[in-house]
Amino acid sequence: MTQDYGMDSFKLGEPALVCRWRLAAGKLPLEGRHLRALGSRTVNGGRVGQPIVAWAQQHIEWTLEGGSEEHPNGVLMLVIDVDGQAAMTVGPFVPLEKTDLLDLLDRSEQAHAEAANTGVAPESLWLVQDGTLVWDDEPATTASGSASLVEGLAHTLGIPVRRNAALRKQVKDGSIAFDEAFLVSDEYGVVPAQDRNGDMARRFSEGYERLLAKMRS
Repeated sequence: MTQDYGMDSFKLGEPALVCRWRLAAGKLPLEGRHLRALGSRTVNGGRVGQPIVAWAQQHIEWTLEGGSEEHPNGVLMLVIDVDGQAAMTVGPFVPLEKTDLLDLLDRSEQAHAEAANTGVAPESLWLVQDGTLVWDDEPATTASGSASLVEGLAHTLGIPVRRNAALRKQVKDGSIAFDEAFLVSDEYGVVPAQDRNGDMARRFSEGYERLLAKMRS
């Protein structure tokens, strides 16, 4: 295992798992949440395991700030290849260009297709229905770091939250009524759907941005 913060020399075997985590001022704002989700992910049919989690934590705490000097507000990428070898690198953050509901739905579908092999979806689609948050995951699955943040914040604010594994299909066929929609992403944070934005989506998006700003101050 190695950490390599230079993109040009970053080489591994065929990737089996890629995690992309947003940085702020060379720090990882959701470090604990991301590492817990990492430990629940699977590679080649087995759990990632505590040794890799401990390795990732060590390098995040000891070398990330110096290794992210070129992109302090970029994205930390942790890659585990098919042989179980892991490496980390840092790249620039590039905001999403397309944020309409169908674009966010497509991203969530891709993330859940990935989760069929890795156990954790790095992005999820959330809807607001009469003051309740509903998100597109199985009830028993492990939440990503960002999803656990939003879920925890909602509970703190007294906002009901429930999961609905059929949500994506219902959005596509128009069989579900809702007021707002947003994407929750380990890389992009909380992204309101441009065509289904609203007060609650903005509330969570602004809360996430305040967290990043606090890390930078």
